[in-house]
Order: sequence, then C-alpha cells, then structure tokens
Amino acid sequence: MEISINQTLLTQHPELKIGIIHYTKIVVAESPQMIKGRMQLYQENLFLEMQELPVTQREGIAEWRQVWKKLGADPNRYRHSAESLMRRISKQNYLTPIHSGVDLNNFFSLQYEMPIGLYDVAQIKGFVEIDLGHDEIGYEGLNGRFNTLANILYSRDKVGAFGSPFVDSKRTAVTEETTDALHIFYFRPSFTNDKANELLASAGKMFNQIHGGHYQIALLSNDVPSITL
Repeated sequence: MEISINQTLLTQHPELKIGIIHYTKIVVAESPQMIKGRMQLYQENLFLEMQELPVTQREGIAEWRQVWKKLGADPNRYRHSAESLMRRISKQNYLTPIHSGVDLNNFFSLQYEMPIGLYDVAQIKGFVEIDLGHDEIGYEGLNGRFNTLANILYSRDKVGAFGSPFVDSKRTAVTEETTDALHIFYFRPSFTNDKANELLASAGKMFNQIHGGHYQIALLSNDVPSITL
C-alpha cells in the first residue's frame, strides 16, 4: 500500500505532518475493563480541567483550529474530531465504550488533543492519498449523514474519499471483524519530527498490547511525502 500527501497540498502547506501506523493480524473486541476504567477516569478529569480551561483554549485544540482556518474551513462550523470529543466531555456527555479499536482511538485523540482516524484496511482499495477537499468531495459519515469536505483534509483511495480529521466514513469503519487496520494521525504543525515519531511509537505499542498482531509506523512530511507499507 502506497500512502502519500498530495504534492500540491504540501507545496502550499509544507508544515503538515501525517502519522501512519499499519496494524496486521489484530483482534478487535470489547475493550478490557482496564481500558474502560482508564477512559472513564480520563474523561472525568478532563471535565474538571475544562471548568478552568475551556475547550478552545487547550493547546492542541487551539492549534488545530488555526490549521482549519489556514486551510480555508470555518472551525466553528466544521469542528475537527478531537474538539468535538472534548466538547461532549465538557458537557459531561461522556463517551461510552464501543469496541477496543474505537475506544483506544478516542483515548489517543483526547490525550494528544488532535484528530486521529482508524480504518479497516480490507475496505481500502489501492493507494491512499491525503489531499484537501472541495465542494464535490464527501461521503456518508459515522455521524449518520452525508458530509461535504470543502477545504478540509481528507484521505482517499481508488474508490474515493474515506476519512478526514472532521468525521470518518462508514465504508472503512473498524469493526470486530477487522484484522488489519490503518491509523492516521493528523499532527499539530508545531510537533517536531522526533516528537511525532515518539508519539507514534508509544501509541503503536499500546494498541499492540491490547490487540496483538504486528505494527509499523511512518511519518509523512515535506521531507518524506510518500511511503510504501
């Protein structure tokens, strides 16, 4: 599988960094009690923190709102996924367990304060490219409606768009039948390559401890715009 960032997009926004983790031979199931308990406690602590520091003032959330604006989208109308999760928690509308893949993905997104997508590789056809959307780009999302991705980063394969830091598509959603998965981390531009790689290694190790199998990490940037996994 070849994964790349569109060269025109990189020319216009050379600060972009996209993290990739490819998992193989994993087992997705109900989250262990340890993960459920850790996630619940983490959300309760976040709720308390946000009484003093509102969602939009949190470092990662604020930086991604600036990225949104720079790309041409309205961050108040189209909130990136990490901000949407944070806003739910700020209202004590805590996330309930779905399965180990989704639960851990949400935990990473909250912990690192940035959008992260998890996709079923069996539903991805051919290459993967990260590009900037327009009015004719969209898909049926996990939010139950058709989402247009104008001026929003998105990932596509030979079939079409399947993911974004806004909302992911139903087509490539990870289920308990998934055995190979692709994690896409939309890093904050302020992250150094070393910091980004350190985070990917930590996330991959934790995901591997829960799901078994094997994993491989990579970082796409202006220096390395394309990789083959």
